[in-house]
Amino acid sequence: MSAHATTTAPCRRLLLVTGMSGAGKSTALKVLEDNGYEVVDNLPLSLLSNLVRPMDSALEKASGDAPGEPHAAPLNRPLALCVDVRTRQFDLEHFEHDIAPLLDRKDLDVTLVFLDGDDEALRRRFTESRRPHPLASDRPVIDGIRRERERLDWLRRRADLTVNTTELTIRDLRRLLEGHFEPARKPELSVFVMSFSYPRGLPADADLVFDVRFLSNPHYQYNLRPLSGLDWAVGRHIEADSAYATFFASLKDMLISLLPAYEREGKSYLTIAVGCTGGRHRSVFVAERVAEVLRKTGRQVGVRHRNLKGGTQPPETLPGA
Repeated sequence: MSAHATTTAPCRRLLLVTGMSGAGKSTALKVLEDNGYEVVDNLPLSLLSNLVRPMDSALEKASGDAPGEPHAAPLNRPLALCVDVRTRQFDLEHFEHDIAPLLDRKDLDVTLVFLDGDDEALRRRFTESRRPHPLASDRPVIDGIRRERERLDWLRRRADLTVNTTELTIRDLRRLLEGHFEPARKPELSVFVMSFSYPRGLPADADLVFDVRFLSNPHYQYNLRPLSGLDWAVGRHIEADSAYATFFASLKDMLISLLPAYEREGKSYLTIAVGCTGGRHRSVFVAERVAEVLRKTGRQVGVRHRNLKGGTQPPETLPGA
């Protein structure tokens, strides 16, 4: 048998991007396109097989597709396809007929990504943009959201990755998608650390959550209250708590030992969330310290302070899609 015959065929990445209207699918497609993906939006499911023909078939027909057929996408580029309630014949029966066979293709690495959001966040995005919901052109937006959620429940349960964009900015979504799907990314684990306020809810995309509300609260110090965990005086106050040193040493050891284990399991992206009451002092300081420690291991580490006004990230809202 020749060396050519024994060579393993290249495996092409195919992302099926779907989810709730207003959850950021258009934004996600722009991010993926910026990262080298061939992007196709709202393609009828029956035409998908023509777009991702097996390599030998695609080569044969690359110069002569029949009129009305989609051209086979370049074989050397990953492909991102958006399918949702706008797509013709988008239901369980047609999904099983047109998409399920792709999952068994040896030349394809298929990932189903479902973008979601809380009902109120989705309703607010449609209201602010003054766009009609695709399933509620003559009814309140919330009715369309509820109908769509019922219609897509089966698809959400099948997703390989579900992303709740309720609390995400455009930059957050870009960071998350690039961490998971950037074609040229390095194989090591990408890490993101964020601080948050417990009363305003847990971060939807957090993998590890640490509660630091047991530490002495600078909020009750008159001179520290207007400051944040980014300020030297606040940090010294927190470090002076007798519980801090033991806690942080244990946290540091645990995270440094966990990251290689996550990498061995093939995880490409990890979000570490640190919470306190106001999301301004203790969680901000500890999050910054965690990021500092992890950077010393040679990793690229991003930081965001979700509930800190004037923090490290601009208040860029995620538009509906």
